[in-house]
Amino acid sequence: MEKLRIDKWLWAARFYKTRSLAALEIDKGRVRINDQEAKPAREVKAGDIVALRQGQVVRMLMVRGISNQRGAAPVAQQLYEETEESLRLKAQAAEQRRLASDPANSQEHGRPTKRDRRTMDKAQDKAWNKRWSASIDQ
Repeated sequence: MEKLRIDKWLWAARFYKTRSLAALEIDKGRVRINDQEAKPAREVKAGDIVALRQGQVVRMLMVRGISNQRGAAPVAQQLYEETEESLRLKAQAAEQRRLASDPANSQEHGRPTKRDRRTMDKAQDKAWNKRWSASIDQ
């Protein structure tokens, strides 16, 4: 076997859990073959460069082998080789994620408790009555 559909190859190389997920990502334009936009039926062969975006990271892969069967992870890793630039960018993105602050830490307090809510409501009611009194005497 010399050529294989890109959606089958991505599934066999364990980049996506199902072929339909691989086809969906290809349709969204997240997969390119030799710097050309791919379609699910586009054939890939050994020596092709496949660029695929997974989240924020773009991975550049050199196709080493073709298999239409999904095998174990060590076997699937022999189907491709990741480029040096791709490995460097992936490590850099991992480092950025590690150094970035957790969004949950930006909140000083969580959701208000029932007691906090009552206190806020009382304060709001007093302010409302002071400013917008319907009575004539102020």
